Amino acid sequence: MAAFRAQRLFLAQPSSSPSTSTARPRRPRPRRSGAAPCRAALGVPSGLRTARDNTSLNLEWIDAPRVPASPSADVSLERLRAIAEAAADRAEMHDIIGKQRDNWNHLLLHSTNSLTLATSVMAALAPAAPAVVALKVSAGVLLASAAVTMAAVNKIQPSQLAEEQRNATRLWRELERDVRGKLALHAPTTRADVQEAMDRVLALDAAYPLPLLPGMLEKFPKAVEPARWWPRRRPAAQPKRSRSFGRRAVASGNGWTQDLEDDMRGILRVIKAKDEQEFLTVGKLVLNLNRGLAVAGPALAGTAAVATAFIGSGEAGAWASGAAVFGGALAAAVNTVEHGGQMGMLFELLRNCAGFYRKIQEDIEANLGEPDVERRERGEVFATKVALKLGRSLSDLKQFRKMASPSVRDEDIKEFAGKLF
Repeated sequence: MAAFRAQRLFLAQPSSSPSTSTARPRRPRPRRSGAAPCRAALGVPSGLRTARDNTSLNLEWIDAPRVPASPSADVSLERLRAIAEAAADRAEMHDIIGKQRDNWNHLLLHSTNSLTLATSVMAALAPAAPAVVALKVSAGVLLASAAVTMAAVNKIQPSQLAEEQRNATRLWRELERDVRGKLALHAPTTRADVQEAMDRVLALDAAYPLPLLPGMLEKFPKAVEPARWWPRRRPAAQPKRSRSFGRRAVASGNGWTQDLEDDMRGILRVIKAKDEQEFLTVGKLVLNLNRGLAVAGPALAGTAAVATAFIGSGEAGAWASGAAVFGGALAAAVNTVEHGGQMGMLFELLRNCAGFYRKIQEDIEANLGEPDVERRERGEVFATKVALKLGRSLSDLKQFRKMASPSVRDEDIKEFAGKLF
C-alpha cells in the first residue's frame, strides 16, 4: 500500500461555480497571447505524513539485464594491454641504452685520439731527452693500448649501436600507439589481433636486440640486406570465389579500381628498381669504406708502437722516431674519420631506409596478391598511406601508372618513388 493516497485530483479552472457567479460579478481577464497553462494540484489529507524517501519511485526493477562479455574477449583485451605495457617498457629501455651508447662513441673517440696524439709527441721528444728509454717505453705501451682500444671500438661500432637503439625506440612507440588505439576503439578483440601484436613484438626483439654481447648484430656483414623489423606474412587461405577487374576502371565496394591497381603496380616496380637498389648500393660503398678504416686505424697504431722500440738505437733511431710520430698521427686521423664521421651510423641509416621501402613493397604485394578485393585494405585509405610514406600527394601517384606496363624497361625509369629519403 502506498504511503499516502490521493484525495482529490482536479484541474484549476479560471471560472468559479454557477452559484457564486450570481452573487459576485466576474471580472474580465486580459487575454494572453498564448494559451493558459493547465495546472494540476494534488490534495493530501492532513492526517498523513509524507517521507521523502517513501515518495521516491524505485525503478531498479526495470533495468535491462546486462549481457556478460565472453571470457575469451576479456582475455584478449588483457593480453593486448600487457603487450602495450611491454612495448612502452621496451621503448624506454632502448631510449636509455641508445643515449648511453651515443656517449660511448664520443668518449671513446676523444680519449683514443688524445692517447694517440700524446704518444706521438712523446715519440718525437724521446731521441733528444735524457731519459730516452723511459719515454720510448711509455710511448710504445700507450700506442699499443691505443691500437687495442681502436680494434675493440671498431668491432662494436658505437655510433651504429646508437642508431639501432634510436630506430628501435621509434618502432616500439609506434607499436604501443597501434595497440592502445585498438583498445580505445572498444572493438571486439580476437586471438588473431593478439597474435599479430605478439609477432610484431618478436620481430622487433630480433631486429634490434638489447644485449651487446652475445646477440649483437653483425657490423660488417658479407651481404648488405635491408633491415627487417616486421613479421613475415602468413599465407592466407584463398577464397573459392574471387573478384577481378576488367580492362576498364570500375569501382568496387572496397574502393579498389583498375586504375588504382595499376598505380600500385607502377609504384612497386619503381621502388624495386630505383629506391631500394639505390640505398643498397650506397650502403655497400659505405660498408667497404668503413671496413677499410676499421683495419687501417689499429694497424697504423700498432706499427707506430713497434717503431718506438727502435728509438735511440743507432742509425735506426732517427727513422724510428719519425715512423712512430707519423703512424700515431695517421691513426688518430683515421679514427676521427671513422667514428667522428659516424660511418657505422650512416651504414645503419642506409640499411633502415632500404628496409623502409622493402616494407612498402610487401604491403603493396599483399594487397594486390589478394584476389578478393573485399578482403583487402580499403583502397582509398591504402593509397593515402602509401602517398604519406613516399612524401607525395595522391595525384602524384597517378604518374607511376605507366610504369606498370611491361613495355617500360627498368633502365628507362629515371625518377624515384620516394621523396622523404
